[in-house]
Amino acid sequence: MRVRNIAATVLISAGTALVSAYVYGKYADNKDYKGIPYASGLQIPVNYVSFSGNKEPSAGMTNFEDAASISAPATVHIMTRTKSRQITNDLQGGNTPLDNLFGNNNPFSQFFGHGGGHYYIPGQRAAGSGVLISSDGYIVTCNHVVDGADQVTVTLNNRETYKAKVVGRDANTDLAVLKINEHHLPYLLFGNSDNVKLGQWVLAVGYPLNLETTVTAGIVSAKSRDIGVNNDGVDPVESFIQTDAAVNPGNSGGALVNTQGQLIGITSAIASPTGSFAGYAYAIPVNMVKKVVNDILKYGTVQRAFLGVELPNLLNPAYQASLSNALPENGVRINGVEPQGAAEAAGMKSGDIITQVDGETINSQPELMEKIASYRPGDKVTIVYLRNGQQNTVSVVLRNKNGNTSIVRTTVLDELGANFQTLSQADASKLGISGGVQVDNIGSGIIREQTDMQPGFIITKVGKYPVTDMNSLREGIEKQNGNVQIEGIYPDQDGVFYYGLNNIHPQSN
Repeated sequence: MRVRNIAATVLISAGTALVSAYVYGKYADNKDYKGIPYASGLQIPVNYVSFSGNKEPSAGMTNFEDAASISAPATVHIMTRTKSRQITNDLQGGNTPLDNLFGNNNPFSQFFGHGGGHYYIPGQRAAGSGVLISSDGYIVTCNHVVDGADQVTVTLNNRETYKAKVVGRDANTDLAVLKINEHHLPYLLFGNSDNVKLGQWVLAVGYPLNLETTVTAGIVSAKSRDIGVNNDGVDPVESFIQTDAAVNPGNSGGALVNTQGQLIGITSAIASPTGSFAGYAYAIPVNMVKKVVNDILKYGTVQRAFLGVELPNLLNPAYQASLSNALPENGVRINGVEPQGAAEAAGMKSGDIITQVDGETINSQPELMEKIASYRPGDKVTIVYLRNGQQNTVSVVLRNKNGNTSIVRTTVLDELGANFQTLSQADASKLGISGGVQVDNIGSGIIREQTDMQPGFIITKVGKYPVTDMNSLREGIEKQNGNVQIEGIYPDQDGVFYYGLNNIHPQSN
């Protein structure tokens, strides 16, 4: 009797277990338990753990469908074509057969440089992405997507194709504005990149590897990143949004959107040893995009404000090795102030540590650069800084690169794509010349495209016109017919060097 009771109990227990397992497997397998996800193959819930204890996630699964359906039609494919071009070598003085034939009146020297040395770069085709920002066909993309292109073609998500006009470019922020002749187009609304949070879900939309519209998801893994990738700008600004959404060549210029389908950035670069995606992508914050686009459409060029301070080179190993805990938790130490700059006028000095701009905390150099670049010359900002441990507050009127608050207009020098600085009389005397203009920070422009000129070159003559300062350089170029010969020297090399520049447009403004 006792044995039968035990056997019955065992059978009932086994049956109950089998029924429970069946019901559990039917209704609970791979499903959330009170919103807490299961790890594959486990029978117990896996909780999220925080410093405040175990808790359920604050929101359900994120839905990317709406954001993708909004952003995909407004993201376009950009194809560019660049014709073959001639590059002028740096040519030292000396007669050539043409010089012997024509003497000092050689009509070909202005086109090919003194001596006629040159080589050719073959034509190229390239591709990228862009984002429609208005219903009448304005598109924002990266400058490096269209830089140097002779022809730009835009294909919409519906496969309609248009020729595009480059309205304006800004190499310093790696942005460009295009226009196609069409109306009633889908476009993206601007979000607010200042409100972007670490860990926030984002979508990257574009045309990687010449594929059709492609959407990838990731999170924001960092903000205000400076990775030293912009070699086209003479005064580059880098303060990227970093994400792990997968992007590849062809994504440049494409959209980075939040889960509401709002544009929060323009994809610009990837961090990769191979050139393809390897973990991180970088997007230009949309607040910077808005400012650049508005300036280009209103003024024809970006109205860039400068604080007039010298900042450390973050990528310099010597600077990185010198970092210590001496700095406060936030702030940017300045190495110096520029003469007649905004900071000097406000009484700031070398060694000051900027901690706030207009009430916003400054944690890093890229943050400071992004913040100042969001203003125009003449804007007044309140800066909080530390000097010898004491906090100071000052009102600063920002200036343009020329040291004043006037509206900046495009000149012929902007087409050349470099920084120019008048040589001091003392330096000119040491070099045995009457004066000149030194070339530095050669970026995107005619000099890079048509010559192999190196930074440090000192321009002493344009055609037959002597160059002693910036005005004489500009006037000398404007007096030509668009094709000029530049003459000058390198401080550390013997001889005179010549470069030919073609197709300059003196009337740009």
